Amino acid sequence: MLLNLAQWLQGLSPEFGFFRVFQYITFRAVMGALTALLIGLVAGPAVINRLRALKIGQPIRGYGMESHLVKSGTPTMGGVLILLAIAISTLLWSDLSNRFVWIVLIVTLGFGAIGWVDDWRKVVHKDPEGMRSREKYFWQSVVGLVAALYLAFAISESSNMRVFELFLNWITSGFQVDLPPTAGLWVPFFKEVAYPLGMLGFVVMTYLVIVGSSNAVNLTDGLDGLAIMPVVMVGSALGVFAYLTGNAVFAKYLLIPHISGAGELLIFCAAMAGAGLAFLWFNTHPAQVFMGDVGALALGGALGTVAVIVRQEIVLAIMGGIFVVEALSVMAQVSYFKYTKRKYGEGRRILKMAPLHHHFEKSGWKETQVVVRFWIITMLLCLVGLSTLKLR
Repeated sequence: MLLNLAQWLQGLSPEFGFFRVFQYITFRAVMGALTALLIGLVAGPAVINRLRALKIGQPIRGYGMESHLVKSGTPTMGGVLILLAIAISTLLWSDLSNRFVWIVLIVTLGFGAIGWVDDWRKVVHKDPEGMRSREKYFWQSVVGLVAALYLAFAISESSNMRVFELFLNWITSGFQVDLPPTAGLWVPFFKEVAYPLGMLGFVVMTYLVIVGSSNAVNLTDGLDGLAIMPVVMVGSALGVFAYLTGNAVFAKYLLIPHISGAGELLIFCAAMAGAGLAFLWFNTHPAQVFMGDVGALALGGALGTVAVIVRQEIVLAIMGGIFVVEALSVMAQVSYFKYTKRKYGEGRRILKMAPLHHHFEKSGWKETQVVVRFWIITMLLCLVGLSTLKLR
């Protein structure tokens, strides 16, 4: 929005030439981060007070950690603060004609809406289960598949009109289409190694990355500040990939795929980092507010979508290793429990409690120790992910 205004003012008079600074993505990214940070810090107290007035408090399940019972009643659904800051900042500082900005916003807000309904049922309707698993996965699948189909054509095109034309051609041709090499699965640490996926493979992989990332972040969000800081770090690292991928010169030099228009996602990632840091101000131990599913599902979906656009799905799994391990710990715990119950008549557990962060709490770690150590691990993993730009 502000970019269009600056361009209009430049056209009025040479005296407004200083507005050329708005053409630089890096400048708008910094301003986007600052805008989101300020929105979060300023609006935070009002949002928390409003949630408290509506009695939207976090219920603590009986089988949860006993040490967490004191958190019962803490305002939740604070993710609306994050989404508000991201959306406003992105719309202000991004090029609104960019196709990738809109699809990332749609996915983020779409998953946020799913999380909103889930949280609302839990805390307002007093339904401990919220949305049933099948219902939640159905709507996540709808958003994920729509995004996957769109991105299958958007990766190689430069406008929404061309994307729509390719989609129509795909339908009229009997669902036959040849995706460009950039739509393959790019393998880090190797020079220009990409495995062609085909239309079906691309859609399935994109769906799994987006929906999987959304649920993985949601599972990680169990301790004060545990999920939001890794989101900030991974999102910031993906912003670097977005900027380099969108620049033809840098992409050629670094032997990464060039995706026209991807650089604009640096602004979205910067806004996500700024909003995340603002939320951390209120979410640090002892938390004044929890993000809830409305925030966790949305942020995870955003990370997955950006990673698909910049063709770094494997790197996302590396940098977001904490999210991956947390999700796998739940899957392993549930699967092993069901298997042993069927075989021995009594369910057994691999971990003391899942997700993994609760296992460490049960093992004697303090909540702040778990959180900070997971942050450190994420920082190291992000450095490993960024190193793939040169280690080939």
